[in-house]
Amino acid sequence: MTAPPGDAAPGTTPAPRSRPPKLKHRLEYAAMRAFLAGLAPFGVRGGAAIASAIARLAYWPIGIRRGVVTRQIAAAFPDWDAARVRATAKAAYGNLGRVAVEATLLSRRGSPAVLEMFEEPGGWETVAAANARGRGLIFIAGHLGNWELSGAYIAARGLDVHAIARGMANPLSDRYFRRTRERLGMQVMHDQEAVRRVPRVLRAGGAVGFLSDQATVGLASTFVPFFGRPAKTPRGAAVFALRADVPVVLVQAIRTPSGTYRFHAEELVVERSGDREADVDRLVLGFSVALERLVRQYPEQYFWQHRRWKHQPADTPAHLREP
Repeated sequence: MTAPPGDAAPGTTPAPRSRPPKLKHRLEYAAMRAFLAGLAPFGVRGGAAIASAIARLAYWPIGIRRGVVTRQIAAAFPDWDAARVRATAKAAYGNLGRVAVEATLLSRRGSPAVLEMFEEPGGWETVAAANARGRGLIFIAGHLGNWELSGAYIAARGLDVHAIARGMANPLSDRYFRRTRERLGMQVMHDQEAVRRVPRVLRAGGAVGFLSDQATVGLASTFVPFFGRPAKTPRGAAVFALRADVPVVLVQAIRTPSGTYRFHAEELVVERSGDREADVDRLVLGFSVALERLVRQYPEQYFWQHRRWKHQPADTPAHLREP
């Protein structure tokens, strides 16, 4: 059951009202729905493979953000030759194509289909141990592997998980992807609701998920090293964790060569020295270090299309500025 425009599905909180869609929004939305409908007969894996192949065309011959992607990969891995950089960049486009459709195709099939996409036993014991403390739980993730499926997997395992999402410019697409996440078992709150709703969820023993590796205007952030360059990193997850005294677990859904996923989970150290600002900064740094370690292992699964070093301190040395 889906909600009519402006209303929430049963058991959810309505999204903040958006402006009426424009003609271009309707055309974009119609094209997206037609594309997804065309993939549906091929199943989740077949549809994802087709989307991956199409997305690779954005690298070549179309060249959408190709320069951004290759420059960032080359800067992160300065010892790589040009051929390896190009191969990783092309694979990253393919991974983005899979991410764009897998969760949507899976959402019509329910939790059992999500669980079938993951190898066992994964890192669930880390989540279970943190959740057993009964104080609530914060999940933090980067744009690695399939970040949509990491939340879906947690929900499929029975946890009450709330995902924070930024509103999209297209209100029709925004509502559609909200419904997709809800069908996957997650509850969605828009970022402007977080200050009010996150403490309430944590007090009730629920879990809240944050994607925390994109510099966003208006979000409180800390500059921490990412591949040796200062990167503006949101601090919201760390602030909420320290205020509520809850554990923080980094989670990622890492794609395997067979096309299934491995659930990665590791608890991050949360220090409480009495200096709240310093403790927040240390936790943000800990997240960045852990994410970088995973990206080094799976560079072809990272979202290099985002300009990770776009925002930097004014005194950043020239050799560490955005590549």
